[in-house]
Amino acid sequence: MAGLLRQYTPAYVAGHRRQAAPQVQSTLAKLSLCRTAALGGRRYRCGSCDRECTVYNSCGDRHFPQCSGAKRADWMTSAAQLLLPGIDYFQVVFTIPDQLSSLALGNRREIYDLLFRSAWRALREVIEEEQAFEASAVMVLHTWNQKLEPHAHVHAIVPGGGPSLTGERRWVPAQRRGRSSRHRRRRRSRPRGNRPYLVAADELRQRFRKVFLDGLRRLHRKRCLKLDGDWSHLRNRSAFETWLKPLEHVTWVTYIEPPPSENSSPEHVLKYLARYLTGGPISDRRLISHQRGGVTFRARTGTTPGGGRAETQAYTLSGTQFVRRWSLHILPKGYVKTRRFGGYSNRHRKRYIAECRDLLPADGVEPQDDPPNPCESPASELADERRCPKCGESMHCIATTDRSSWSVVMSSPARPIWYDDG
Repeated sequence: MAGLLRQYTPAYVAGHRRQAAPQVQSTLAKLSLCRTAALGGRRYRCGSCDRECTVYNSCGDRHFPQCSGAKRADWMTSAAQLLLPGIDYFQVVFTIPDQLSSLALGNRREIYDLLFRSAWRALREVIEEEQAFEASAVMVLHTWNQKLEPHAHVHAIVPGGGPSLTGERRWVPAQRRGRSSRHRRRRRSRPRGNRPYLVAADELRQRFRKVFLDGLRRLHRKRCLKLDGDWSHLRNRSAFETWLKPLEHVTWVTYIEPPPSENSSPEHVLKYLARYLTGGPISDRRLISHQRGGVTFRARTGTTPGGGRAETQAYTLSGTQFVRRWSLHILPKGYVKTRRFGGYSNRHRKRYIAECRDLLPADGVEPQDDPPNPCESPASELADERRCPKCGESMHCIATTDRSSWSVVMSSPARPIWYDDG
């Protein structure tokens, strides 16, 4: 991946100067210098055969999967502390229509923020109205599909139950309307067709569509949207309303995925989301070949929800187009792509988790201690140690060069010749 980006970025920047905004160029420049001498590193020597090797520092940018393993692990540990035993956890996905993709590219921060807010509001309102328990969710933003095209959507992890909102001090499990109030709190075998239930999917889909479109109209009314070039005619409120109206009558993709089996673990969904929390829109394992200026990678066919198993096919882009599509998913500087809502929010989390644990034991579910913090691991487990590729013995660090600030690096001879920070 790194080699492809380094090879074709100069041609991409030269041919797409307007699309290669400063944030895009900055990210690509960092990736081009990742694990090179320009960023410093550590020198190791084998104590047995005196072999030496140098390991250069990574760029640490969140868009590059090889530089974000620690961040993904930290997020997994933090999110896992929200999960409690004996509860079904659902994955809920909210997607904006493809007709809005180009508008989103020109207004990333505004549209992505609206996507988060609309998804949470729709989810909270439908849960409160249908189930009458306090809702909570962890959401992660994705902006691509398998072909690296713009496809903004959020994945949410949602518990299928919560403290009652009716004034009674009790745990309320999610269940279909009309079902007996006696609900199996413990996980046990479920008859075929009796899968866990959260809320009515159609109602959630319609509510999300309404809330998002209302929010989009509000952004337009407040002139928060950039409508330049081919979009300039939509500055007129009547023209914008005419363009928006058809979206009220199309089906928006919103679906609820329950645990597939009684043995399913919510940690499995967390691991799936963590893969996309940091790192770009495609991993090395999907790359098939690179020849004659074309990059071929594997992409799923069809519209199978949730990224489950589906047929795949080879898909080829020119090297320049590959970099262009990859760059479409570089987020605005400082943008946070994972958020917590409701009972999981910073304001309510401590109270909410304590209340859930207090209510659940009455139903025979014993609370569990928080998982250990990886930062508390013994120092020996965190030691900077490598194995000699020649004899297999331990190698020890004999010299270290810290990575300079990016302002210093980009003012040095190592700066890519195509990089324009102005």
